[in-house]
Amino acid sequence: MPEYLAPGVFVEEVSFRAKSIEGVGTSVAGIVGPTRTGPLRGKPEVVTSFARFTQVYGDAADLTLGGTAVLNHTAIAARAFFDNGGKQLFVVRVARHVNDTDAAGAVNAPGAATFASRADASNHVAFRARFPGTAGNYWLEVLWRASANLLATEYPASLADGETAFLNATGLPIAVRDPALGDADVPDASFPLSIQALVTREGDRYRIVGNRAVIAAADGTVAAADLAPAAGEEGALMAAAVVNGPSIQVSFTRVRARAPASGPLVDGVAAELRLSRETDLSRHTGAAHWGRLRVLRGTLNGAGDLFTVSPGGVNSGVAAPIAVPLSLLAAAPPGTAVVLPREDFDLDVRTRSVSGGPGEVVWSVGSLSTTASGERSLAALLPAVPARREAQLINPVSCTIGAAATTRAQVLAALDSLFETTWLDPTRVDGPRYLIELRAGSDGAPPVAADYAGETDITQGSTGLAALEDIEDVSILMTPAAAADADNHQGIVQAMWAHCRRMRYRVGIVDSREGMSLSEVREWAGQFPDNRLALYYPWIVTSDPTGARNSISVPPAGFIAGIYANTDVTRGVHKAPANEPIIGALRLAQDINRFQQELLNPNGVNCLRSFPGGGHRVWGGRTLDVRDPEWKYVNVRRYFLYLERSIDRSTQWVVFEPNGERLWANVRSAVEDFLYNEWFNGRLLGGSPKAAYFVRCDRSTMTQNDLDNGRLVCLVGVAPLTPAEFVIFRIGQKTADG
Repeated sequence: MPEYLAPGVFVEEVSFRAKSIEGVGTSVAGIVGPTRTGPLRGKPEVVTSFARFTQVYGDAADLTLGGTAVLNHTAIAARAFFDNGGKQLFVVRVARHVNDTDAAGAVNAPGAATFASRADASNHVAFRARFPGTAGNYWLEVLWRASANLLATEYPASLADGETAFLNATGLPIAVRDPALGDADVPDASFPLSIQALVTREGDRYRIVGNRAVIAAADGTVAAADLAPAAGEEGALMAAAVVNGPSIQVSFTRVRARAPASGPLVDGVAAELRLSRETDLSRHTGAAHWGRLRVLRGTLNGAGDLFTVSPGGVNSGVAAPIAVPLSLLAAAPPGTAVVLPREDFDLDVRTRSVSGGPGEVVWSVGSLSTTASGERSLAALLPAVPARREAQLINPVSCTIGAAATTRAQVLAALDSLFETTWLDPTRVDGPRYLIELRAGSDGAPPVAADYAGETDITQGSTGLAALEDIEDVSILMTPAAAADADNHQGIVQAMWAHCRRMRYRVGIVDSREGMSLSEVREWAGQFPDNRLALYYPWIVTSDPTGARNSISVPPAGFIAGIYANTDVTRGVHKAPANEPIIGALRLAQDINRFQQELLNPNGVNCLRSFPGGGHRVWGGRTLDVRDPEWKYVNVRRYFLYLERSIDRSTQWVVFEPNGERLWANVRSAVEDFLYNEWFNGRLLGGSPKAAYFVRCDRSTMTQNDLDNGRLVCLVGVAPLTPAEFVIFRIGQKTADG
């Protein structure tokens, strides 16, 4: 009560109307099941489209559970939900031993999902998928930034002894010779090349790290007259391995080509090309310093610049001629002008394709630095736990830099050691591909009922169905992947049943298993006699979202949940979610006729039927509670849950108010106004408000004991609209004079 202590004018705000009740939403669904990726703990994420689902929880590609490929029913159901009109879907990912995981999702238990990872031998650079699963077996592609942070300098002065950098050199001369054979045996030449490689300075020489590089020739032809010796030149020789247009991709090795000791070269002369595994290019002084890897025999052309491997030759390992331009044998002598990108690169995270190679890009990060620390380092831009919530959901990869890695050279060398041998892609002409493959990620064993039930953990985050207990908006629940697991199906449905009872305002959609007979599905329905559960039968044949198969057979829960949500929005929760087309259904796994449905309908089994000219439709709207006629229909059960929750949420202001006549009148007025609006909109049965509902909140509903114990009791009666399940027209003959 205000106090008036000094003379003056006082203005006060007074409410002359009761607080209104707002109807709650009923179209929000929740789905629990295994997915390709995504968090296992914490608050479930709401997705509003299948594209968003894919971004957070992965695509609809198959899962590998217990070593067996199975359909990704959770993702397929999510797509069906949105196709059939659903708008909001809360997703909870589960996996085997999910209750034993830590906040990051890691667990050391048999059958648990594992994280894909990759680290160099010294553990200087370690990449890891942020979520467990086979989807985490990503390909990482390093894209060196040629337009940023470049140094143009003389090669000897560009690096300190022992320092490593990425070399992008142009205008290099070529020295071709074999000191072991003598200058007269092997022609030498000089003409421009460009080289890309990771190099380490060792004194006045440069070692190619990882024995890999790319060479591109400015001119792929050499005249015999240009083949003049380069006396006294000692260079590290390298041999072309793949020729693809202007880009020549090679492995740095020693090579020896035998030619006649005297006289001009002629086409077709026999020659020998020897490749070695030698990786230290600074100490090539003769044949004793390299071990022979393979000897390729073939012919040398007259210009001496093209070597053709004979098919089926000794140790050749080829079935067709391979032309190797000897003009692309090169050395990188001191004093060469170079361009060195010292730090910056971009990183693309790619999925694994069906063939196992790099697939599409799912995430990218730009301007990464090869420094061991700093705001642009790998560890800073790829943290294990990002600061922003969005990044926590979608960032697929993390990276840690070992404590022993303190220099850029160590990071560069670690990255290069992780690059796959497939980095030289013969299908590309724009340079090498620096690819790192993450390995050993697995989906684990199939989750069981305990994994679906989950656990409440306020410290690390809840799991399974327990994680949905904090989301009040969810009113439709489904576990479609459970129907494909015969061993755990019943236990998982029991867990969903208990959850719906505990959360009070939710209904669960139950799937039959694939191929159940009529007697089996009747028996199955009898195991869950509750009006908060609804069973649908049979499965639905739909197109495969991955394109790997023409069609697949899936549980109907995702389609039905979308129909629930769409009916709630377009008509209202009072309307039975039946006689609605099933969008996305190619056909039904089993055709149900009227006589078969007459057997199933009394047991609470809602059938999906196909009608000529009417498509595939939901042809049932009953709950699994066959003993209580008040809650026989899904729409009646859900409509009362809607009324109860709306009144519950909008009358919280009543708590701790003085429990007297004035409060009772306000409560009556608020509830009556809400129900009048429901009746006026055609959601209640009755020709007048008095016939449709009543509200009592007075001394007739409360005893003195109730008042003494602080209880306010309001009695509400509502006449719901039940569906016209059986439409009967009685027709008789009428005489003309009647």
